[in-house]
Amino acid sequence: MRYVIIGAGAVGGTIGVRLGEAGRDVTLVARGAHLDALRERGLTLRTPDGTVTSRLPAVAGPEEGRPLPADTVLVLTVKSQDTGAALATWVDTPVEGGGTAGERLPVVLAQNGVANERAALRLFARVHPVCVWLPATHLEPGVVVANGHPHPGMLHLGRYPSGADDTSRVVAADLTAAGFVAPVRDDVMRWKYGKLLGNLGNGLQALLGPDVPEPLAARVRAEGEEALAGAGIPHTTREEEAAERGELVRHRPVDGEERAGGSTWQSLARGAGSAEADHLNGEIVLLGRLHGVPTPANEAVQAAVRRAVRERIPAGGFPLAELEKLVG
Repeated sequence: MRYVIIGAGAVGGTIGVRLGEAGRDVTLVARGAHLDALRERGLTLRTPDGTVTSRLPAVAGPEEGRPLPADTVLVLTVKSQDTGAALATWVDTPVEGGGTAGERLPVVLAQNGVANERAALRLFARVHPVCVWLPATHLEPGVVVANGHPHPGMLHLGRYPSGADDTSRVVAADLTAAGFVAPVRDDVMRWKYGKLLGNLGNGLQALLGPDVPEPLAARVRAEGEEALAGAGIPHTTREEEAAERGELVRHRPVDGEERAGGSTWQSLARGAGSAEADHLNGEIVLLGRLHGVPTPANEAVQAAVRRAVRERIPAGGFPLAELEKLVG
C-alpha cells in the first residue's frame, strides 16, 4: 500500500512519520508554512523516546495530470470542518488503469467526530472509519509532538457503514508494524460515538484551559449520552474504553513537557481560523434537535468556540462567567 496522508498535522504527521519509519511508501499533504517546512527540512516528530526527522515527499494536493497508483490509500486526517473541501479535492483524481479515486481507492478517516463518514460515502465507494486515540500536538510548522507511550496511539479500524474487510486488515497490519495498536472492529462506529462523548470536553478545555469545572464537564457529557440514547445510537462506555487501552497508550512528557491541550485547544492556540466544535458538540445539538432532547450546554460550547475563533480569543481565555451565562 502507498499512503497519502491528507492533513499532516498532529494525528496525520504522527501516522505518516511512523509509517515511513516502518518502510511504507508515504506522501504528506499540507499547506502554508507547514508545507514549506516539510519541503525545506522534513517533519520532526518528538516523542517520549526521542526525536526523529523524516524527509517524506510533501505536496499541496493531487498533481495535475498524474494519476494515483492503484494501490494508494488516502488517509484523511484534517479537522472535520475541512473534510468537505479535502474530499472534493481528491475524489476525481485519476487512478492508474482507469477510474477515479472516488470510484476505486479506499479513504481512511482518522478523524474526530462521526459526520465525516457519511460525507465521504457520498463521494467515495470505499470508506474506512478509524477511532483515534493518539495524544499529539501540532503548533509549530514542521514539528509534531506525540505523547503516547509505549505505543503512540490506538487506532480502531473498520468499514463504513459497518463491518470490516481485507483493506481494513492490511492497513491495520501496516499500522501495527509502525508501532500503533490497531484493532479491526466490525462495530468501529460504536467506538467512534464513544470517542465523540469524550471529545465533547475539547471545546471546554479550549475555552477555559485545564481548570474546567467538573459539574459543567459532566453536564456536557450527560447531554451527549441522552442525545445518543434518544437517537438509539450505541456507543462504548468509559469503562470499556479504559479496559481496551489499559497501559498500551499512556500520556508521557516529551522533553519534560506535558501535552498542552487537545485538538480544539490547538486550533485556538494556532489561530487557525476555525475549530471543530460544530462537528463535536454540534453533533449532539443536531441529534438533540432531531429527537427532542434538550442540549443547552453543548449549544453554549458550540457558540462560544465560534466566538473565540471569530474574536481571536486565546486558548483558555474565554471568561467562565460568560460561558455559564450562555449555558443558563
